[in-house]
Amino acid sequence: MKWINNVIWFSAGGILCLALCLAIGFSDSTRVMEERPVVSTVTVSPEVPLQVTFCGHPLDLTRYNMYEGMDRELSSFTYYHSTTLLLFKRANRYFPVIEPILKASGIPDDFKYLAVIESHLEPNAVSPARAVGIWQFMEATAKEYGLTVTPTVDERCHTERSTEAACRYLKDAYARYGDWVAVAASYNAGMGRISSELGRQQVASALDLWLVEETSRYVYRMMAVKQIFEHPYRYGFVLTAGNLYKPLVYDEATVSDDIPDLAAYAKAQGVTYADLKRFNPWLKDTKLSVAGKSFVLHIPRSESVSYETPNRTAHDARWTVQ
Repeated sequence: MKWINNVIWFSAGGILCLALCLAIGFSDSTRVMEERPVVSTVTVSPEVPLQVTFCGHPLDLTRYNMYEGMDRELSSFTYYHSTTLLLFKRANRYFPVIEPILKASGIPDDFKYLAVIESHLEPNAVSPARAVGIWQFMEATAKEYGLTVTPTVDERCHTERSTEAACRYLKDAYARYGDWVAVAASYNAGMGRISSELGRQQVASALDLWLVEETSRYVYRMMAVKQIFEHPYRYGFVLTAGNLYKPLVYDEATVSDDIPDLAAYAKAQGVTYADLKRFNPWLKDTKLSVAGKSFVLHIPRSESVSYETPNRTAHDARWTVQ
């Protein structure tokens, strides 16, 4: 298969690179043998671009702190192998949901990478600070931006609804700053903090601010993930369409009345309670109390709950080898 040949060539290239490095670095054959590697893999510092495009605008990374900031995050995601592989696999499921909502809201497509670094595209993600969902909303902020959070419903875990709420926040932030870098930084630190620090430190760009480490790394993490997603093979990630997770396929059921027993409801729909919860991670109890609202439940179709027929579609052709 072509992809196997690609892997072989990739490995051979690493060995050749090592041999060349040894040849250049040492002229004495005895010393070469003494310093020969004792491990079976080669770790190479990833290539750091001197310029990237973020939200349609070029960013010069030649300034030392920006170059080193990007280097740190590229190195982290490049060698955080298992997690980065999972990001590609999950993106095949969630990017087709997130991207159209960003576009319809006038938010640059690059902000899908904000969801990646916030939650690793895990709808049930919960941070130590109790931020929840793919977009990691705190409860008060979630309610401010229109999400329902009750004992039985938490729309922070609803991919579509939480993405719509994130877009409302991002639009508010852009109205304040007129700059997408500052908007991204504010998603981590809050608009109040970024605004006050821009004024106090008397700089124009959020990338020139002295901030806590988490916020200082934030935008670079987005840019690093984007770089790897756009050039996976360059950074050592080799996948086929069959490695990627299937998009969720389901029927919809609108519910306007309480459901006292979700397990019984799931059985009546011909699905398991577990699958109902997985396809609707915003359901937070064994029952559903609608409190006068209507909710749309996703009822999984059979093709979504089996890999007997493997995934055959890559959302982005750049992610895979043939």
